[in-house]
Amino acid sequence: MGRFSLFRLLRKNNNLSYRRSPAFEQSVVAKVMMVIGGGFMVVYLLMFGIMFSIMANEEDQPALIFVILPFLLLLDFGMRFMAQQTPAMLAKPYMLLPMPRKAVVDTFLVTALVSPWNWLWLALFLPYFIITLCGGASLRAALCVFLGGMLLVMANSQWYLIVRTLIARSLLWWLLPAAFYVVYFVPMLMDDQWKVFSSVADFIGEHGGSLWGLLFCMAFLGLMFYINRNMQYRFVYEELSREEKAPAALGKVSSFAFLERFGQTGEYLKLEVKSIMRNKAIRSRVFMSLGLVVVLSGLITFTDIYDGLMMLNFWCYYCFGIYGMTALVKIMGPEGNYIDLLMVHRENTLLLLKAKYYLHCAILVVPFLLMLPAVIGGKFSWLMMLAYMLLSTGVLYLVLFQLAVYNKQTLPLDKQITGKGNVENGLQLILELGAMFLPIGLVAVLLILFDETTAYLMLILIGLVGTLLHPLWLRNVYRRMMLRKYENLEGFHATR
Repeated sequence: MGRFSLFRLLRKNNNLSYRRSPAFEQSVVAKVMMVIGGGFMVVYLLMFGIMFSIMANEEDQPALIFVILPFLLLLDFGMRFMAQQTPAMLAKPYMLLPMPRKAVVDTFLVTALVSPWNWLWLALFLPYFIITLCGGASLRAALCVFLGGMLLVMANSQWYLIVRTLIARSLLWWLLPAAFYVVYFVPMLMDDQWKVFSSVADFIGEHGGSLWGLLFCMAFLGLMFYINRNMQYRFVYEELSREEKAPAALGKVSSFAFLERFGQTGEYLKLEVKSIMRNKAIRSRVFMSLGLVVVLSGLITFTDIYDGLMMLNFWCYYCFGIYGMTALVKIMGPEGNYIDLLMVHRENTLLLLKAKYYLHCAILVVPFLLMLPAVIGGKFSWLMMLAYMLLSTGVLYLVLFQLAVYNKQTLPLDKQITGKGNVENGLQLILELGAMFLPIGLVAVLLILFDETTAYLMLILIGLVGTLLHPLWLRNVYRRMMLRKYENLEGFHATR
């Protein structure tokens, strides 16, 4: 079988596996939402392409877009985490079949290069190419910029796959992209006179549109592809051929005896805490969320890039809500592994929901402490911090806990590098986006109508009411879960 035939066969099988998935209905809704999001992205890229091309014509530098491109590629890098899987995740079912393993990995790598996501960037580079060409740039320079930009987008997809694969093995690999972007961006952001940025811009403007610049982009893509190819093949092979390790001797087990005073709810609190401590999939969400809060707190405290009033309000709310948005959007997913046991006694699930709510409320103390430097630096006020903490416990959690009624896809407790992707359904996407942006819309309205102090006091009142009424809305969630009990059980069983 030739490489092209293998490519077509694997692509067809991947599409069939998607259609045969028990979560196909939810995946279709998620795909529709992604198409709508892609449409908005195309509109924004068109705007950027036209705007940057006009600036390039005024400065007589066809390669001006390369100066802005690193910032856009950083955004592209972050957005890929929502949807793109690594080739290692997709290649496992084919590793034991009589076909070349490297050819299988190469096929999925090529699929990543020609994915629709990469072609969306034509909305940026195509109008830029046409307008700069009509504005007086030479055909060679405009064409080199166009091809070089698309090659850098493809190289960015390979860089993402490298980072995603390494992070799946150890969260410490987050230091790699952090160090890379800190070394590149921080000196520019901290340079008051913009001397470094101007020097870099001049160099890129002079050489970006030349054949040497195009050759550099081609070499960079080739290097990323080579590193990624060898890494994907090696890690898949290691996982398939590794031997099972003998279980280590049990050491001291934390009992959390102080939680026993809360009765059965305390027992579920123990279960939640131990799940975070022992399960890789759940623990990684905690570390990623807290790491992001630390980075945002540092940027807000020591730089002025988020000094706008609405930006400060958005990031303050986001720091409090980030862990809930990443963990509660999959609520009941980990419990899908043992959901039958929770149904043995009446209202067991209600007590579990209460334990989850209390734990997530307690976790908000951590971002509160991490953001104290921003308070000391005068960026956040105590009233703002209290408002967004209560808005998280009373409004954000109220919205996200509704997903407990509809989630029926089991989340593996210890996801491996070749594990299945856990695609969010459409309702998860809608509620998560609503939970992220609707409160900020409310804040914007209140800040327009009232002064800051009054607006924050009103937010505190709204959040406090929702927090105090949590027994009522948690019981409502539980009752609706019981009405869908058998449908959800069937979904949990099918996705284990």
